[in-house]
Amino acid sequence: MNITKNVEVRAETMKIHLKCVDDFSAIIVDQDGEEIFGQGDGYVPGFMPGEHYGDYLILDIDIDTGQITNWVAPTAAQLQEWAAQIEGQA
Repeated sequence: MNITKNVEVRAETMKIHLKCVDDFSAIIVDQDGEEIFGQGDGYVPGFMPGEHYGDYLILDIDIDTGQITNWVAPTAAQLQEWAAQIEGQA
């Protein structure tokens, strides 16, 4: 016999996993909206959240607020390292 019980749940987080296939791109802009660094394609930077292995973008988003909950702001040193890696590939 199958018995079903309906219960109300509250959805809280959307977990997004995107495979970039070595095609991650991002730019950093200054306070005036001017681009100061950009990556056209490549690997997901090491400071991004989750076990991404360079190919996955993994974000947990709070459904109510739209805020990314697993984000840890990168340090200036991490951003410099990322820029140096990209510039070294050019």
